[in-house]
This record gives sequence, structure tokens and C-alpha cells, in this order.
Amino acid sequence: MFSFPLQQPVAIFLLVLMMILITPVLLRRLGIPHIVGMILAGIVVGPYGFNILARDSSFEIFGQVGILYLMFLAGVEIDMVNLRRNWRPGVKFGLLSFLLPVFAGLLVSHYILGLSWLTGALIASMLGSHTLISYPIVTRFGLTNSRASIIAVCGTIVSVLLALILLAEVVAVHDSGDVDIASIARLLIYLIVYAVVIWYTLSAATRWFFRNFSDRVTQFIFILAEVLLSSLLAQLIGLEAILGAFYAGLVLNRYIPSRSGLMARVEFVGNAIFIPYFLIGVGMLMNVKVIFTGWEVIKIVIAVTSAALFTKWIAAWTIQRMLGGTRTERLLLFGLTSGKAAATIAATIIGYRCGLLSEDVMNGAVIMILICCSVASICTEKAAKIMRMGLAEEQMQKDGGMNRVVMARQLVAVSNPLTAEGIMRMALYMRHPSNRNQVNALFIRSGDDATAISMGREALKEVTRSALAVDVKVREIERYDVNIVAGLTNVLKERDCTEIIIGLHRRSNIVDTFFGAMTENLLRSTNKMIIMSRCFVPVNTLRRIVAVVPAKAEYETGFSLWIARLSMLAEQIGGRMLFIAYSDTVRYIKGVLQMLNVSLLVKYNELAEWDDFITASADIGEEDLLAVVGARKTSISYNSDLESLPTYLSRYFSRHNLLVIYPEQFGPEAQLPTPVDSLATAIDSSPGGFKWFSLLRRRK
Repeated sequence: MFSFPLQQPVAIFLLVLMMILITPVLLRRLGIPHIVGMILAGIVVGPYGFNILARDSSFEIFGQVGILYLMFLAGVEIDMVNLRRNWRPGVKFGLLSFLLPVFAGLLVSHYILGLSWLTGALIASMLGSHTLISYPIVTRFGLTNSRASIIAVCGTIVSVLLALILLAEVVAVHDSGDVDIASIARLLIYLIVYAVVIWYTLSAATRWFFRNFSDRVTQFIFILAEVLLSSLLAQLIGLEAILGAFYAGLVLNRYIPSRSGLMARVEFVGNAIFIPYFLIGVGMLMNVKVIFTGWEVIKIVIAVTSAALFTKWIAAWTIQRMLGGTRTERLLLFGLTSGKAAATIAATIIGYRCGLLSEDVMNGAVIMILICCSVASICTEKAAKIMRMGLAEEQMQKDGGMNRVVMARQLVAVSNPLTAEGIMRMALYMRHPSNRNQVNALFIRSGDDATAISMGREALKEVTRSALAVDVKVREIERYDVNIVAGLTNVLKERDCTEIIIGLHRRSNIVDTFFGAMTENLLRSTNKMIIMSRCFVPVNTLRRIVAVVPAKAEYETGFSLWIARLSMLAEQIGGRMLFIAYSDTVRYIKGVLQMLNVSLLVKYNELAEWDDFITASADIGEEDLLAVVGARKTSISYNSDLESLPTYLSRYFSRHNLLVIYPEQFGPEAQLPTPVDSLATAIDSSPGGFKWFSLLRRRK
């Protein structure tokens, strides 16, 4: 027999899963955001509702992991280039969204509610902080890299950190009667040491682990362990665990590309289990019945909620005016930063235990959290819909001139299961985010060798698994052909593919050529772009891409296409790009980059003669990717210098991660990008000589 609240683990977990499944479906028709729906579901089944579920240790654990997961996703999904560009406005916004609510909280608490200044400071810390509880909405609409989202994330970290310092000082004054300046200084020192140690430790550990362990489940567990370790260490030095989780996301950002299977697993587990558990747990804390117990609670709710929402709106309005943003950006800023959960709940519980908050004030604070979460979700969803529609229209206009770049039809040829996954990952990272065309995975067998056939079929399975992990459709093609080159070119024509990605040939004997007879024949048989890949380390652990470009490369019809592929690859792995090219070509490369919707950290090294690239690329290490742009003998950019390219590569770069790209030739005429005057473009120079390009959509 069942008794309430439920005690059976299977029944509890089943009910929670049913709530996660059904609640969004039911409330979507009413126009209620699913986040609010989860909180309302928690209220209904919780101890203050129908008492179907008790807020036991499972909700404590899953709820805590859920808020950590939420902050981790905010860090890992953010664009680091845009974060660096917008951190100053983010810090300003964080200070505004903390100081204004704190000032209002002090005044409201003391003069309207008649509370002591110390209690007012505690309430002020509750109002000053906020939680990105509506961030999943931004993720769902693909707006995590919008300016408003990045500023909101930066502001959240600043406001939460300051709110925690204020909370710690309130408790110290309550316990000892004095302000402890030394504790603040000590916390700041701990914070600096923590940031440095975590950054270098997690980066080195992640690179080593990913290069030695390729199992998908093992990698996911390792990432989750790093997040929890970072959160735990943050708690040990006196910070909130959510700050540690967010910082871990920033550190791991470049190792988890957005179009990788690992990112798909990270998002799936968080959005399916941990984050809904957290939201339901928040709802179970709330007792809406206290509103009807008397005027005092209603007065507290109105006072603190009005102060919290009004000041957060003022902060969003101020930063929007300072930056010349749109009303939609202001609404998104307000929506993301008006929600309250983690730090506010912690301050409420601490204040009640210390005796600084009465039961009425605590109940009023809990109702405030419910109202703020509801307002945050509604405003965020409204702003996200408007912004997404505007960006979609603008993207369609932009993509019109770059249709061949956006809607590529890739052919990935594989035969070895050991290298197949790496080749497919390379192809996936080079795809445009809006490309919905399927990838053609091809294995050609030219004989009846059972071992070779078995390996080829296993390679097809490997590439299919990699693509399906990121929701990219794959057409598996197994073809028999006596001539492998003929088989490749025939499939290329049959499927109307725009490019082919293959593994770089490995020499089998001393008389074998660098590219191999098959590759050389393939270059003569098709004018499509051919990308040959050889990576000794996982693609997502690369730090930099060095592209060597021959003279007159800008006159090839595939010029824009290969630049797009490399820039998208660099964006996915969070790496930098170095173009080694002649001065005339550099101007056209800049023109293409400004036509694309990517954010990159780019450096240019101009060549005087072709042999200079040996000297210029002497510092390429195992964490770099050398991308050499070749040219067919019949192409415009071909010259006698390129005849020695295979010799150079085999002699100097035999142990390097390598891409060899032969651009499309004699294809449909591409619009040649206008050369860009570097002095007339909005480029910010960094101390290291890098140039920041904000290759983002123009905002209305």
C-alpha cells in the first residue's frame, strides 16, 4: 500500500519523471514557461501542497547538482571571444544590479518594514543576488552568445560574489559584533589563488584525459567530476558552489565544442534530470498559504518583491541606454537577472537560523522567490522569441550570399575505424550551425578481403554514431568499385556533394609518395574541394590553427569555402587562428571573415616568399593544427613553389597535426569579397598582437 508522502524510491522517481514529462506539455497551451511549470508542480506535490512528496535527501542532492549544472552550462556554452569583448559592460551591469537592490533593500527593510539595519543588510544581500534560473530558455532559443546574455552572465557572477561577501559580513557582525575586514581580504586572496590553480589544473588534466581516454561515458563522468571538484573547492574557501561550477564551465569551454557528442550528452543529462529536479525542489520549499495568514506577510511580499524587481529593471534599463541596445535586449537582461533561487534561498535559511529573520519575513522571502522566478521566466521567453525571430530574418538575408558555405553537402570517406571518428568530428566541426543537409559517409571496397570489409563497415558505424550524437543525419554508403578514385568521384557526383573529407595518406614504403597515388589521381579527377586530415590528438584539444596560403589563392572559386571551414573549426574548438599568407591575399581573407557569422581571435603573418612559411611555422607544437592550402596544377594559384610542398611537409611536419586543403576549382562563380582596409575596420588590438573580430550579426 502507498502512503503519503511517498516513501518508495521507484514511486518517487516515477512521479518526478511524469512531472518532468507532462508539466511542460500541459502548460505550453496556457502560455506558461516550462520553468514556471516545474516550480508550480513542486508546489502542488510538495509538503505545502498535497504532500505527495517530501523534500528528502534525494531532492537535496539532485537539486544542488541541478543548480551547479545550470551554472556550469552557462559557462561552457558561452562564446569566450564575445565574453572577452563584453566583460566590462558585464562588470558594470553586475555592480548596478547589486548596488541598486542593496540600497533599496536597506531602505525598504528599515523604513517600511521597521526592521533593524543588520536585518536590512541581510535582506539587501538577498535582493542583490540573482540566479540564472531562466537560462535554459536562452539556450533553447540559441541566444547564449547574444550580447545581452553574455552581459547577464557576467553580471550574475559579480552580483552573486558581492552578495555572498555582504552575507558573510552580516553573519560576522551578528556573531562578533564587529566588521571583519581581514576576512574579506583573506577571501579575495583565496579567490585569486583558486582561480589560477583551477584554470591550469583543470586545463592540463582535461587535455591529458581526452588524449588518453576516448570512451564517451568516461569523458562525461570526468567532466562532471571536475565540475563538482571545482564547486567543492569554492565552498572550502568560503565562496558559493555555483561560482565554482560556472568557473569550471569557462575552463572547460574550449574542450567541449558545441557540435560535439560530449556537449550533447552534457546538455541532455542536465535538461532531462538535474535541472528539472532543482526546479521542482525550489517549488517544494514554497508555502503559498502563508499569504492568507495575515496582512503582515502580504506587506513583506509586496515591499521586498517590488524593490527586487524594480531595481533589477532599472539596472537593465541603465546598461541598455549606456550601450545603445534595443528594448528587447533590455527585456532579456531583466528576465535573466530577476530570478532568485540559490544564493537567495541560502541567505534566507541562514538568516532564519541566526534569528535575524522572523517566520513572517522568511515566508515573505520565499513567496518573493516564486514571484521573481515567474517574472524572470515570462520576460525571458518573451524577449527570446522576439530576438530569435529578428535574428532568423537577418540570418536568411546573410546566408543568401553565402549559400554554398551554409548548405554544404559533405562526403566523408573512411576505411579504418581507428581514424574514422576523428575524420567525422573534423567534418562536423566545419559545418555551419544552420546546415541541415545529411552527411554522406562512404566506404569503398575494391576486393573481397574479409578483414578490410569488416574494418570498413565498422568505420561506417563509428562515423554514424559520432554524427547522430549531435543530431546530424548520416547516409551510409558502402560501394564496390575496382577503382577507388572512380568510386569516390561517382558518389561525389551522384550525391551532388560540395566537398570531400578523407584521411591523409600514410606512406607504406620508401618509394611511396607523400599523398599517395590514390590521392593524386583524385585531385586530377574532381574539381571539388578536398580536405585531407591527420590528427594525432583529439580535435577538441587543439589550441591553434595555422593556415598557410599560397599566392593568388583569392582568385579560386573555392576561396570563401575553405576559409569558412577553417573558421568554423576554430570557433568550435575555441582556438586561435594564424594565417600565413601574402599581403594581397590577407586583405581578401579579412573580407571573407567579415561575411561569416563566427567569432575568432585572428593573427596574420605576411609572407615575402613561399619558403618563409617554414620559418614562420617553426613554433607549431603538438597542440596546434597546421592547415596547408594547396593548388592543383591547372589552377590560378598554382606556381612552381608548390611542387616542393609534399617534400616540405614530409620532411618538416611528419609529426604534426595536419590538414591539407585543395580548394574547389572551376566551380560556380563565387562573389569575391571586397578587400578590407584594416585601418577602416572596427578592430580592437590585444597586447599580444591579435585582432579581435566581432563577426556577429548587426543588431537592430
